[in-house]
Amino acid sequence: MQKTNEFKIGDRAVYPSQGVGVIEAIESREFSGVENKFYVLRIVDSDMTIMVPVGNVSQVGLRRLVNKKQVATVYELLEDKADMSGGVASWSRRQREYNEKIKSGDLMEVAEVLRELYLIKEDKELSYGEKKVLELARKLLVSEIALAEGKAEEKIAQRVESMLLN
Repeated sequence: MQKTNEFKIGDRAVYPSQGVGVIEAIESREFSGVENKFYVLRIVDSDMTIMVPVGNVSQVGLRRLVNKKQVATVYELLEDKADMSGGVASWSRRQREYNEKIKSGDLMEVAEVLRELYLIKEDKELSYGEKKVLELARKLLVSEIALAEGKAEEKIAQRVESMLLN
């Protein structure tokens, strides 16, 4: 059985704050006389290519797509408006927390950011920075769930939106 941090060509993987990518190659490169293996990851949404050292997969946060059970847990979190830990921290503090959660690569953390910003949006107009974070969180969440469930992003976006607005 394949280890969770080992990938093969064609596998889909999530790179924190960039989204879902496809392992297009596994290459060896020599730096300072030391040979290292790299995953060549093409990000689906942006067509950007990232080289991830095989030995640094854990530190970078590269991980497999969520499974259907994990998707159900994400949906439950989005619908649960009662579990708000945030409070009324300043935007700069919240922005730092939100960016840390997004960079973690954990889809549950991304879902928390999205849910919290939607709740704030109900009370006031979001600032430019808040809107940018909301869009990034929505893009990362929707694209991963769409690929995990094999459904169109538009359908997932509509479902997520309806959960967050109820």
